[in-house]
Amino acid sequence: MAEPQRLYGMSALVTSAASGIGEAVARTLVKHGASVLAVDGLNSGVEQHFSSVRGIHGFGAELRDASRIPGLIEAAVEKLGTIDILINEFPLQPETPISESGPVLDQLLESRAELIMAMCRGALPYLRKSPAGRIVNIGFLRSVFSADGTDASERAERDLAALTRALAAETGEFGITANYVQPGAIMTAVSREVFRKDKTLRDFCISSSAAKRLGEPVDVAKVVLFLASDDAVFVSGTGIAADGGRVGT
Repeated sequence: MAEPQRLYGMSALVTSAASGIGEAVARTLVKHGASVLAVDGLNSGVEQHFSSVRGIHGFGAELRDASRIPGLIEAAVEKLGTIDILINEFPLQPETPISESGPVLDQLLESRAELIMAMCRGALPYLRKSPAGRIVNIGFLRSVFSADGTDASERAERDLAALTRALAAETGEFGITANYVQPGAIMTAVSREVFRKDKTLRDFCISSSAAKRLGEPVDVAKVVLFLASDDAVFVSGTGIAADGGRVGT
């Protein structure tokens, strides 16, 4: 007997969806019955990428400017009818991996928080009407940080955890859950290029994972599926690490 579709009838908005984790999330959610608007940059080719995938609509938008988010939400509702599930991941990548807290990390965290809050504010009227409103925030990849950037990486996760807890507290009375997934070293196109330039970082990520391997985008997507489904109806304000286990922490 086929597994029941866990997200049947739900509408999901997924950002940074042309590749990597976002793409894996979009494909996983549609596989389980959701209708998905897969959003990525204006020149990402996301529309063509999903043109033959039933249930996923590709849509190009500016994802680095919070002032453009209300227009994105309007477009999403026009195409989907509503928003039940909001998956927040944004194309925020430093020029080189971050080794310590400082202005570069401060700016990344500020931009991420601004974008997430703009998405959530815009989607909230629709999430409130949903029988199963879900917000899932995706943390930075480990490849954003250098081998000696563990403290900066942990600060970024603490920042996302605090933001997500605040969202959960503000939206819980409406039956909405807000959680986050913290990826480890996941082999996306972006991280592959980082590791090509810095093999020491790649080797560090492998050795510091209990699984002794780099993760795949689908490893994260499966966790997102859990948090987006009714299986996680009483899970909110928390995070799940999808990193293969951390050694020495």
